[in-house]
Amino acid sequence: MYNKIDIDRNKLTIMGVKFSDLKTLENTANAIGSNMFEGFKPTHKNIKIIRDYMIGKLSLNDLLIFAKEKTYV
Repeated sequence: MYNKIDIDRNKLTIMGVKFSDLKTLENTANAIGSNMFEGFKPTHKNIKIIRDYMIGKLSLNDLLIFAKEKTYV
């Protein structure tokens, strides 16, 4: 089942997580939305991690470490 998340394009936030620009916000929202159809339930921390990956602050290897350690929840 798909659940709605709070996206504010004027404030550039998803679930209260601030983005620097609209393009990054929309790309992140699209990625999250696609995964939500598969059962993903995003948290505030998930959004921050995904945002940081999208802007290049985290590497794919960093994401894999988060996944293995389950520190993304």
